[in-house]
Amino acid sequence: MSNTEEHPAELLGECGSCPVDDAGHPVVEVLSAREVPLGGPRAMAVRRTLPQRQRSMVGAWCFADHYGPDDVSVTGGMMVPPHPHTGLQTVSWLFSGEIEHRDSGGVHAVVRPGELNLMTGGRGICHSEVSTPATTILHGAQLWVALPDAARDAPRDFQHYVPPAVEVDGAWVRVFLGALAGQVSPVRTFTPLVGAEITVGPGARVELAVVPDFEHGLLADSAELLLGDTALARGELGYVGTGASTLAVHNPTGTAGRALLLGGAPFDEEIVMWWNFVGRSHDEIVAFRADWQRETERFGRVDGYRAGSSGIERLPAPVLPPVRIRPRGNRSQ
Repeated sequence: MSNTEEHPAELLGECGSCPVDDAGHPVVEVLSAREVPLGGPRAMAVRRTLPQRQRSMVGAWCFADHYGPDDVSVTGGMMVPPHPHTGLQTVSWLFSGEIEHRDSGGVHAVVRPGELNLMTGGRGICHSEVSTPATTILHGAQLWVALPDAARDAPRDFQHYVPPAVEVDGAWVRVFLGALAGQVSPVRTFTPLVGAEITVGPGARVELAVVPDFEHGLLADSAELLLGDTALARGELGYVGTGASTLAVHNPTGTAGRALLLGGAPFDEEIVMWWNFVGRSHDEIVAFRADWQRETERFGRVDGYRAGSSGIERLPAPVLPPVRIRPRGNRSQ
């Protein structure tokens, strides 16, 4: 998915150790989402929790858009023309609907609910995302993972994985990246990460053992879920810093609740993130943008994409800010 803001800010992640309350429970920092129009004829809206100035990364997770459930007959669905990426991996995860993916690595795939699609765009890649004609309700999340310096020129790649759902104390867990609840994803990442869908039954409370060296974020897809004792509204992300060995998720409602757990080792490198690019300096961002505008081989081309009613064949890059974009490092709390 593309960041379609006309004036994207340059941001970098923060990390921090996990404070505890008087009872010894991890303190949860609640990050509220902001609504961003994704584009298309009727501007489908997404809820963005990462990046933001309060906290722009959780581990190497640097971007989180949560959307739907959207009736595509009203919103127009998803229609994102070919757009570029550098220095990151994209993680597509759906709860309902389907998205047709095409990229310049020659991959043509359909993203379906409960199936991980991970695209690596190290040195450069471009792709398009379009909801399928069979989709009536579109609902899911699009996530980005920043690549470390040693891997940021990695070749184009695409991985697909269907994780099993395992039951844990009245909850169902699907681990699409890393390890959790006795499940290990075979999908390759370049930093230590965890990513999982957690569906908690009515009235259930699940306690999950997690890696203490990781920081974690729980992105609530349902209203009224509790991370520890902290309530999360739908679309909010609850953040817990490093040091926690367990995380408890409680669903006090009478219907099943759902969330995505995102975690990883704090990202300890300075990066610049602007529009759809992750780099290390202002000059790199300028070069990435110029290569995209000139349609160079860095990003290649997407074959088979057909422009919708907008008529846009490929997304043009926004105008760069009038000042130099500075790389910034993680700040401990």
